Parts: sequence; C-alpha cells; structure tokens
Amino acid sequence: MHLADLQAAVGLRTPIRHQLFIDGQFVDAASGQTLPTLNPHDNSVIAQVAMAGRDDVDRAVAAAQRAFPAWSRRAAADRGRILLRLAELIEMHADELATLESLDTGHPLRDSRHLDVPRTAACFRYFGGMADKFQGETIPVEAGFLNYTLREPLGVVGQVVPWNFPLMFTAWKMAPALAAGNCVVLKPAEITPLSALRIAELMAEAGMPDGVVNVLPGLGGVAGQYIAEHPAIAKVAFTGSTAIGRRIVQASAGNLKKVQLELGGKGANIVFEDADLDAAVNGSAWAIFHNQGQACIAGSRLMLHERIADAFLDRFIPLARSVRLGNPLDASTEMGPLTSAQHRDRVLGYVEEARAQGGEVLSGGRPPVDAALSAGCYIEPTIVHARSERDRIAQEEVFGPFVTVLTFRDDDQALAMANATEYGLGSGLWTARLQRAHRFARELHAGMVWINSYKRVNPGSPFGGTGASGYGREMGFEAMREYTQVKSVWVNVDAQVPPWYAR
Repeated sequence: MHLADLQAAVGLRTPIRHQLFIDGQFVDAASGQTLPTLNPHDNSVIAQVAMAGRDDVDRAVAAAQRAFPAWSRRAAADRGRILLRLAELIEMHADELATLESLDTGHPLRDSRHLDVPRTAACFRYFGGMADKFQGETIPVEAGFLNYTLREPLGVVGQVVPWNFPLMFTAWKMAPALAAGNCVVLKPAEITPLSALRIAELMAEAGMPDGVVNVLPGLGGVAGQYIAEHPAIAKVAFTGSTAIGRRIVQASAGNLKKVQLELGGKGANIVFEDADLDAAVNGSAWAIFHNQGQACIAGSRLMLHERIADAFLDRFIPLARSVRLGNPLDASTEMGPLTSAQHRDRVLGYVEEARAQGGEVLSGGRPPVDAALSAGCYIEPTIVHARSERDRIAQEEVFGPFVTVLTFRDDDQALAMANATEYGLGSGLWTARLQRAHRFARELHAGMVWINSYKRVNPGSPFGGTGASGYGREMGFEAMREYTQVKSVWVNVDAQVPPWYAR
C-alpha cells in the first residue's frame, strides 16, 4: 500500500504530509534532500520524505524561541486543553493513524489499533490533565522568611524519537514537555517519520500556536547530532541505542544542556519453580515477540529454574512456532516484519553468532519459508539456548524476535545472573512467593520490575533505567520534573537581618 492508497482507504481529504513541519507550516528541506521511507512488508517505497539538515534545525529552533515566551506564560489550563483536544483528534483519526503506523513500521494492525494509538491518546490526555496540577512547594526555613519554589520550563527542548514505536514515543516525548510550557524540536527516525508528521498536523488542528512544535525528519548523524549540539537548545531527550546515547552526551557538552536518555536493555524474565506455567509461558511470549522483539524492555533473557525448564519449553516452543507471521495490514497477523532490511540482517547475524558460540537454536532463526513474505524483513520467532550467561547473545541487545534461554538452580544464582549485564532497564519474575517477589523487586538492577506480568506501561508510571540503559524518566510526575527546573524564592516577611559589620 502506498500513501495514495492509504488516503483512499481511510477517507482522508488532504494528502499525507512528508515534508518538514516548521513554525506551523509544512516546508521542504533547505537542501531539497529526501529519503524514501519503505514498507517493510515488501520493501516498496511509501513516499519520499524531506530530510532536515543543519539549516532546517536552525530555522526550527528560531521558530521555537519566538514562540516560547507566549507559550510558557500561557495559563497551564489552556496548554492542557490543547493537549486534551489533541487526544480527542487522535481517537477520531484512530484507523488512519493505526494504518499509517503499521504501513511504516511493520507493527501488526491489531497492535497499532489496540495498543499504539490508544496509548498515544492516553499519554496526551494524561499530561493535558496534569498541566495545571504540577506545582512548587513551600519550605519551612528560619523565622521571618517565606521560601517557596517555582517549577519553570526549560525553554526549547530537542527530542529524538526511535523507529520502533514512533507514534507512541512521539507522545511520550512531546506531551510532558508541552504541558510544562516548553517548545519542541522533534526528530523522528528517518525510516519511520510519517506518524509524527501526522501528529504535528493534528496539533495545528487542535490549536497549537505556530512554532511551539516543530517536526524534522532527518538523519541521526546530521539533524540528530546538531540538535544535541545546538547552543540554543536547553535539553535533549533521546531514545535509542546506548552507543548513540553516549555520543549525545558528548555532543551536549557545548552548552551543558540537560540530557535525558532511554537506551538499550537486556531484560531478565525469570520463571521460578512455583510459577503458574500457563501464565508465565504466555507472558514470556508477549515479553519477547510483541512488536517483533523490537522493544528496549523486551524480556530477551528467559531465565528458567532448572526444575521446570523442560516443562516450560515444551509449551513455549510450540507457542512460538504457532505465531502467525504476515502482512501487518492483515487483521489476523500476530507478528509482522522487522522495520528494516538492515536490522533483519543484524538479527540474523546474532543467530550465526549463537551457533558459533555453541548455543542451540531451539526454534526459528531464519526468514519464513512462505514465498509471500520473501520480499519483506521477516524472521521467525527465535529461541536459542545459550551455553553461558557470558555469551554475547546473553549480554548484547539483539532487538528482535530472539530470546536467549538460560537456566538457574536457586534464587541467589538467578539474581546474580539477572544483574550480570551493563543494562538496567526492565526485568520481570514469575513466582507465587510474596517474600521472593519483593526481594527481587528490591535487588534487581532495573528501573522497572514486573511481578507475574511483563511490559506493562501507563502514562502515570515512570519509565526508564539505570546503568547503560540511561537516566531520566518518561511519564508520570517524574517526566514533568525532567522538563522543568526549580527556582527557589526567598521573601523577607518580618525578619531582622543584622548588618554585615558594625558601624
């Protein structure tokens, strides 16, 4: 399906945009440069999308600077109402946005409709409601003084969104920044820019003033790098790989801008001997195969107690083999293609690496044999039994439908294995023992822990990690703190201040 077909299918009256969005207008890149965005189902070209360069970033930052004084001083409730209206528009255009996201990313339509779009609307609605409820504090200090704090927006913030959940992450980044009174320059991934551009268009319809939101598709090494370096950008928020996150930190040093990083993960998904096996098997499949495993919080290390490992795999392997691969626009598809051919080849490289290290491929590890899928970026759900927790496949983020199986004998070994990576994003465990659950929740090196579940997210719950998984938090009150700075105000009410020296 191409853009014209999508437009007809969902009844759009205006063309789907694939230009830059700067100062309330869709415009071509200053260089005229474009890049094709591809449908990963068959690698056909969807559209040629404008690619921003340094000049375009300068234009967008200048527009955001002009808009910032009025936007930051606007009543918080008014800012919130625009975000609430945007949430309504997203729900009104749900079918269109779901189809666009599936076309551009390979997400199965069932997920785009029932997860990505509702979560996007929920995020804008949550922060729309929070805009006038985020407040400072009054602090008890010495007698005669009133001390209070103000939470002030940072100014112009740069945001770099990844390709795995472009619609949802656009909301995660934009919503708290805008609710707090900042202006935004957002760069979606160059291979999946279409849903972010559509959100920009809906924002204008919701009443967002010109210049408050600017969306710049562009190459990470050009537009993304310059956003991180730009002297007039007060903060950069980045979601992506740990390697690029380190480069973002280095680039930010010029003006010591605030940095927020949500980076890679290698989630430990631990199944104990007393777990409900049916729940754990289904939950573990969701943890790794949802969105083709292209999730930083994926449960990519499946750690099984040795007493139940065989029984678990006897159920888990057939379930993985039963997953229906297919065109993401088919409502019956359970797993679509990976988002690019380059990434598919990278994941297949890890299969070969596993074999070279003595790992056993229990299922999958290859493109599907179905000829109808041969032109796309598909990989069968893959299960590999690692030789050791030190193997590369147990240490590095594969970011695909690829789960590494490990076994453990007791709680201490499980905890040591779970914490034996540089990452600290999400982990989960399945057990009936409450004491064990709380111990692991406390001692796992992770920003998020799920007990008898996996990969649950909500706009009110902070999302982020530690170690090589980055720092800072998305969502909840923590996100509003990330997009504001504290000012302390002292008022002399009736204090007698002694002179500095005797006269």
